[in-house]
Amino acid sequence: MRIGYSFWGFLGNGITDTPDGGRSHRRPLIDALLDRGHEIVFLQANRDLLEAGDDLGDAYTFHSGRPAIDALFLEWRWSIEGRNTTPCGSEGHTCDLHRQAELITHYTVRRKTPTVTWDKDRKLRAESVWRRVPQVTVCEAALEPTTGAHRLLFPVDDRLLAEADPVALAKQPRDLVLGYLGNQYDRDDHFDRFFAPAAARFHHLVGGKWTRTSRWPHVRFLGRLPFEAVHGVYGRTLATVLMLPERYAAVGQMTQRIFEAVLAGCLPLTPADIAHADHLVPEELIVRSGDEVIERLNHLQRIAGTQQHANLIAACLDRLDLFRLSRQVDALEAALDTAIDPVVALEHGAA
Repeated sequence: MRIGYSFWGFLGNGITDTPDGGRSHRRPLIDALLDRGHEIVFLQANRDLLEAGDDLGDAYTFHSGRPAIDALFLEWRWSIEGRNTTPCGSEGHTCDLHRQAELITHYTVRRKTPTVTWDKDRKLRAESVWRRVPQVTVCEAALEPTTGAHRLLFPVDDRLLAEADPVALAKQPRDLVLGYLGNQYDRDDHFDRFFAPAAARFHHLVGGKWTRTSRWPHVRFLGRLPFEAVHGVYGRTLATVLMLPERYAAVGQMTQRIFEAVLAGCLPLTPADIAHADHLVPEELIVRSGDEVIERLNHLQRIAGTQQHANLIAACLDRLDLFRLSRQVDALEAALDTAIDPVVALEHGAA
């Protein structure tokens, strides 16, 4: 089918000063849809070209109008005061929310176009009208999605999983014991409890947008790093801590940080208060306190480069099967089927 795809971000490396975790998984998902015979037309601005100066050539199609489509797919946008709620053309304004409203009005409301909404940031309220519109299917990247929503996890390319070599990753030199790459957004609780105590004991770094850091003077904050630097930093880091906002942790919504780390051989210590943590990592990497993080890091230093280390990396890679790209494309196609014909989709088990 011809899918109109709305996202506010990048397909390539983009620019450094922007929050867009979708760069780790958006392009593989789109390429997989193209490989399955779908046609994709992008309905937001081409930020790769306009902001990053990255010309993607003829591989992808962008459209600023209202092209004919069979289905609408939205990476859900929400109100951000001072940014997308300001008048068009004003300083600092981004038009993602206005454009999304235009697309929903034209396609979903007026034309009854089958619509799939991927609420990647858990910003669509449980009582939202869009959860009750027959032609709209909501997807969430959670192991426990909201009642009525479909599970669509952040995908990791099957090829990357097949190519990962646990033994080679274990033998890789790692001069950092602890690291984290990601933004602060609502992660202070996990940072206080799990990361900060260990940072006082081990060589570490934190990359990303952290604006309120005075309570952790001992932590080395580097600021935002280029997206293409992520793999290299994790490749020299023994372990990370998977820190989540409470609204993610409560439903087992793991971000792309898990596979960014694991594919580079960086072991992901995972707080036990993340729902279904045992689905995400082996028991040896689940932690319940800052003291446990310190104890695990000491242990990981002792086994670094050994077969035991390689076995832990292999166990983490096995858990990534949950996020496998081919699984997520199946899930998205099932969601599209439900949006097109909910009754038929239920009869075939798509929901």
